Amino acid sequence: MAMSDDIIKVTYASRFVRKYRDLPKDLQDEIREKILLFGSRSNHKALKVHKLHGKLYDQWAFSVNYRCRIIFEYLGKSTVSLLSVGDHDIYQ
Repeated sequence: MAMSDDIIKVTYASRFVRKYRDLPKDLQDEIREKILLFGSRSNHKALKVHKLHGKLYDQWAFSVNYRCRIIFEYLGKSTVSLLSVGDHDIYQ
């Protein structure tokens, strides 16, 4: 795989930004760190990237920590949009 194929461009949906701003500063810091790691496909296994099912079948998620998740969708082969952030309630 070429090096450029390993890098993912991350965009942010307005809903993600609103939810992120409501979170405690220490969790925001942890989220930023995980998003930086997410930018490289080689970190996806460690972040537990997984496809969602049910009504969210076209979306994916990854772990920030034991409680917090980020939901995203692919916009292309190397671009994603982060849609939401929070605990397991974001799957509802």
